[in-house]
Amino acid sequence: MGSVQPHIRIQSADFDVGEEISRLAGGRRDIGAVVTFTGLCRDEAGRLSALELEHYPGMAEAEMRRIADEASKRWPLQGITVLHRHGKLKPGENIVLVVTASTHRQAAFEAATFMMDFLKSRAPFWKKEHTVDGAAGDWVEAREADETALANWLK
Repeated sequence: MGSVQPHIRIQSADFDVGEEISRLAGGRRDIGAVVTFTGLCRDEAGRLSALELEHYPGMAEAEMRRIADEASKRWPLQGITVLHRHGKLKPGENIVLVVTASTHRQAAFEAATFMMDFLKSRAPFWKKEHTVDGAAGDWVEAREADETALANWLK
């Protein structure tokens, strides 16, 4: 464990989940499971017109890599991809993609969950809401549930 070189990207452009799976697992015979998580922008019951994501360049990529490195130390993974978008995103658009590949499904599922729990709470991204009435909304505060999920990994 720990020898996987994670593929990390932060970009404003959308991504294609199928292409990212193919890039990670295409032609490989050592992979028995690929797990993906795609986070999407919600409209919050019709209240939001967009979600604006900002990040701290350099630091965000480094933290994403640190989290992926920790996942590869905890589980026997053959590959990890983590993509995160920034900029103003509309409801229904992709925000984040985590792809984990392993010989067996359990490791891939657990590593993907671990990655998302840490990305939500530790990667330096900030979200600002834009409402349908045209007003700039508030910065999104951290949720207690996210901190609780993170704490479960730290036990």
